[in-house]
Amino acid sequence: MEITLLQIVLVFIVACIAGMESVLDEFQFHRPLIACTLIGAVLGDMKTGIIIGGTLEMIALGWMNIGAAVAPDAALASIISTVLVIAGHQSIGAGIALAIPLAAAGQVLTIIVRTITVAFQHGGG
Repeated sequence: MEITLLQIVLVFIVACIAGMESVLDEFQFHRPLIACTLIGAVLGDMKTGIIIGGTLEMIALGWMNIGAAVAPDAALASIISTVLVIAGHQSIGAGIALAIPLAAAGQVLTIIVRTITVAFQHGGG
């Protein structure tokens, strides 16, 4: 499948909204079921998006930030794995297998970004 420029822009917009929602936690766009379904709709394969999203949602149900603990990044894993499965004509199992290490990598990136932003927060006051 060839992804058009419009689809790239729409995937970027969905990814930005899901990324902001993982911090704001207002409308739940960062949840895998919602993010994967939106990516599937943008790429023209909503069925695959729903299947991947539902499976990842079951995995991510227990992931939450409690105290200083940072949960794996379900939004990053959902978006990247869904794009790669749909655009690359991969199996859903491959997408799920790819999502788990992506979520762990997103967890590390979240910790790094939050550590860097502390300096800006203290400098702004």
